Amino acid sequence: MAFQILLNLMIAFLWMFLNNDWTASGFIIGYVLGVAVLIVMRRFFGGRLYLGKVWAVLKLVALLLRELIVSSYVVVKAVLRPNLNIRPAILMYHTELKSDWEVAVLITMLCLTPGSVVLEVSKDNRTLYIHAMDITDVEQFDANIRNTFERAILEVTRS
Repeated sequence: MAFQILLNLMIAFLWMFLNNDWTASGFIIGYVLGVAVLIVMRRFFGGRLYLGKVWAVLKLVALLLRELIVSSYVVVKAVLRPNLNIRPAILMYHTELKSDWEVAVLITMLCLTPGSVVLEVSKDNRTLYIHAMDITDVEQFDANIRNTFERAILEVTRS
């Protein structure tokens, strides 16, 4: 992936050099041409095109921002309600993520999302103990984490 980025930048700067156009628009044109060259040559690279991984990272960040906004609204609504009608719980969540980095990203995303905190991680990094502010259905909570955060993290880390 780093090779693809470097090659794309080299093509962009070569384009700027050949056209003697050292402006931002010249760089953008060269960069887009570099992407086109990489698309044509993608079968020579082992994995997928680096733009796919960049897109996956952007989707992960957008997912985190969306979850932050939605969960913040839910927490504020619960706190401002006259009757505090919440069902806190400590849950045991089994993750499919394997590497330390993947688990660390999942923990960070869960802790940044209001209403949930990761209390402990098992020694094999496969089980998380999560405190959630309001739980009505444990299976739905697990499925929500698995289908949003875990899937997005796997899309970024797997080639």
